[in-house]
Amino acid sequence: MGIVRISSELGLSFDPIKGMVAEERDDVVQYALDPILPMVERLDHVADDLMNQLSPDSELMESYANRGKASYNGGLYTNIWMGFIIGLVLSFVLLISTLFASEAGRDLIKAALAPAGGA
Repeated sequence: MGIVRISSELGLSFDPIKGMVAEERDDVVQYALDPILPMVERLDHVADDLMNQLSPDSELMESYANRGKASYNGGLYTNIWMGFIIGLVLSFVLLISTLFASEAGRDLIKAALAPAGGA
């Protein structure tokens, strides 16, 4: 908030924040920070938004409404799908390793790879 000039002839001004009447002097410079406060508040909201990006279930400033858990749900479904794929690969490796571990399994693989014509 700025100052209120009481009398420009006498050089008196009123500071409403402090509630004081003071003499205006040439060696004192006072800046009004009122135009800067909305920009500082916007930067404060941006800083809060940067902190919200670190947790997967918080609302982001420039996102659509009710998208707070989008990152959480996306990560959950991605991890379920990747776990399923990795489980299938490991079960295939286990199946192949058990077939090659025994003589009957090796005979079964030879019979499957033999030509069908019986030549």
